[in-house]
Amino acid sequence: MTASRLLTALASDRKTTVIDEDHLGRMTLGDRRLEREVLELFLRQTTIVLNRIVGAEPPLAAAAAHTLKGSARGIGAWRVARAAELLENAAGGDGGEDESWRDSGHDFDEAIAELKAASLEASAAIAARLTVLLAELGRER
Repeated sequence: MTASRLLTALASDRKTTVIDEDHLGRMTLGDRRLEREVLELFLRQTTIVLNRIVGAEPPLAAAAAHTLKGSARGIGAWRVARAAELLENAAGGDGGEDESWRDSGHDFDEAIAELKAASLEASAAIAARLTVLLAELGRER
């Protein structure tokens, strides 16, 4: 996917829900306890990966972004997945520097900033969802 298409997709993601609940439900087979575990793991992983990316050399940042991209896709955090893909491409993780990214006036630091913003937004949505899940699971006992 080219950088311009990724940027367009990122912009459209801001208009949709942060976490695709239908996708998440399919991935967790409707099991609310599994959903809770997966979301908690994603929050921890996001923190670890972002800490690795900040200040990292591009190859390490690309590898970390690739990992986060897969995890985000798994839970339906599409904006995070696209931002991670954008960073991966900007860091040369696609086998070489994406020249269209450089030519469009964006850079590696902007890709990191977008990933941080997307991750923060997803973390807030996940925290709210976990509050509801924990309340529901507590009532089931």
